[in-house]
Amino acid sequence: MNTNVPTSEPSLTRVDLVLKRTLESIASVDIKNVIYPFLGILVFCLLWSLSASRIDTSLGKFPGPSQVYSQALVLVDEHKAEAEKEEAFYQRQEVRNAKKLQSNPDATVKIRKYTGKETFLDQILTSLKTVLFGFFVASFIAIPVGIACGLSDGIYKAINPLIQIFKPVSPLAWLPLITMVVSATYVSDAPLFEKSFLVSALTVSLCCLWPTLINTAVGVANVDKDLLNVSRVIRLPAITHIRRIILPASVPMIFTGLRLSLATGWMVLIAAEMLSQNPGLGKFVWDEFQNGSSNSLARIMVAVVVIGLIGFALDRLILIVQKAASWDKLAVLR
Repeated sequence: MNTNVPTSEPSLTRVDLVLKRTLESIASVDIKNVIYPFLGILVFCLLWSLSASRIDTSLGKFPGPSQVYSQALVLVDEHKAEAEKEEAFYQRQEVRNAKKLQSNPDATVKIRKYTGKETFLDQILTSLKTVLFGFFVASFIAIPVGIACGLSDGIYKAINPLIQIFKPVSPLAWLPLITMVVSATYVSDAPLFEKSFLVSALTVSLCCLWPTLINTAVGVANVDKDLLNVSRVIRLPAITHIRRIILPASVPMIFTGLRLSLATGWMVLIAAEMLSQNPGLGKFVWDEFQNGSSNSLARIMVAVVVIGLIGFALDRLILIVQKAASWDKLAVLR
């Protein structure tokens, strides 16, 4: 008789193997990459706290890290409360419409849109959608034009004066012009985008163009001559030449331009929203400044920290895309 009894040893072995691999992955992480950033942030917060306690403003003490954190929690609670109000608003309409249809099945019912104020989190999403829309529009224009400038000396000489003239123009100078143009030309009974959204997004696009265009042109113009000679020898068609030779070799410079453009666009957007009072984080900052309550400074600092964190996250996102698109997987990217 076979008296062997199944045991859990194989499963335990697998568990031990998983734990071993987990510990090995944790040990493989360079401890400096964790400790140094943590120490830097800790020192900054200490200096911030000590400095804030010594600064008196017309609205009281300048907020330190603890006050900013508490106001961040308040803003999250305000968003939850507003979301509950919105949900209750639509539920009341559904109940009212159900009663109306019950008494008269042929009755026309309508769901009205909730018009409550935008919360801090809503304005974050608005700004993100605006900057990404403007960034993609600018990239769609700047990369092809930059490639053309890099490939053709004549095109570069023709476009370069325009680049040098418009590149230094402040976004605040473009804003009133764009506002007037959008108001005059974007007329529709059922608009796809709000005018305020288009004004902010186009302002971002105009200021995002130049870093990507210039860096793309430089990257294309400096492709290794050996690669160009190989392309000529095997007589690659123009499109294949660009796709197989030019673009892979120019990826580092193109993405450098994209990172600079996105950072520029994010800064420009906040200023444009403040000046034009279009929905977004810039409007939130300006409204809190005008409000002048005892918590306004702390709420503005929450916005400042969030703006910085989002800018950092957007830059890391572009870096991840660059690593995926680059042919040189061993290149050091920072």
